[in-house]
Amino acid sequence: MNGAVLIVTLLILMLLQHELLKHFGMRGLKYTRHFARKTAFEGEETELVEIIRNDRPIFIPWLRAESRISPHLRFGKQENLSVSGERFHRSIFTLRPYQQITRRHIVRLMHRGAYDAGNVALTIGDIAGLGGGGLQLYTPAEILVYPRLLADRDLPLPVSRLQGDLIVRRHMVTDPFLVNGIRPYQRGDQQRDIHWPATARMGNLQVKTHDYTADTKLLVIINAQMSEKQWGDLMDYEQDVIENAISIAATLCLKVLQGGVAAGFAANMPLGKENESTTLLPPERHATRDEELLSAFARLEIKRTRNFLSFLEDLSFLRGTDILLLSAYTSEGMEEKLQQLRMLGNTVTLHLLGKGAGK
Repeated sequence: MNGAVLIVTLLILMLLQHELLKHFGMRGLKYTRHFARKTAFEGEETELVEIIRNDRPIFIPWLRAESRISPHLRFGKQENLSVSGERFHRSIFTLRPYQQITRRHIVRLMHRGAYDAGNVALTIGDIAGLGGGGLQLYTPAEILVYPRLLADRDLPLPVSRLQGDLIVRRHMVTDPFLVNGIRPYQRGDQQRDIHWPATARMGNLQVKTHDYTADTKLLVIINAQMSEKQWGDLMDYEQDVIENAISIAATLCLKVLQGGVAAGFAANMPLGKENESTTLLPPERHATRDEELLSAFARLEIKRTRNFLSFLEDLSFLRGTDILLLSAYTSEGMEEKLQQLRMLGNTVTLHLLGKGAGK
């Protein structure tokens, strides 16, 4: 008899706990997650940090936080963590009254892109394993993964040569309007560079020194088409060719920026999945230009949004620009458009990608 009473009592307590969790379990929960870094490069590691707090005097036997995760964010194996098919991320928690738990998951960033892991489904349950309630929430958890940068030895020859030529030309011509100091007169200095107030103050001839001209500028263009008539989505191996072009473009832009050259980027591809326009960031050089370009490279979607010949026509405003075109093919129509850009005072270098590189 005592055993039966005990069983009935336990069943009643379990039912009460189930109803308590069902109606009140979610009310005192606070859950957030974020990446430890806002930006990183492809191949690097970061942490996905989960923080959950139980602000109620209620014991929660288990709570599951589940979200859909890109397969390009690869998690290491950890306790209380399950990643199903590299797409569904599940964390299991047990929470005492007023307890807070912080959990850190190591994530390797396998592919460039803009990722958001903020949509989370929370489910709580009782000691019998029955679900006691759940909710959907969004907590900001975004990260931009920049493309992999290439070593100098991995840059194709025409690209690496162009990089050196641009930086050398940048340091060959001084700008008479950019004065960065004064020094004593030397034989061969121009009379127009004499700084007369400094000469009077110092008692001997002083001349102005100039910074280098900022006129040199580079625009890297990527053609998203694999052939002149291509329109639909690219196969995986074709996307790899464009991904390599993005790494080449990002590497070259950052290197010439460091050498004092203005850099920009254009493509007949959109920035973001919901965008259907092309991409154009005209050459510029300022303190945050590298971050602007890397952010654009990270968000770039490999999807053709405009015929490439028409896209080249949109660039007819360019003057005095060094243009590098990264394309998987060439054609008579393309060569004609490139010649028109040359006639406008631009220099144009074509580098063929993938199998076309050997042509």
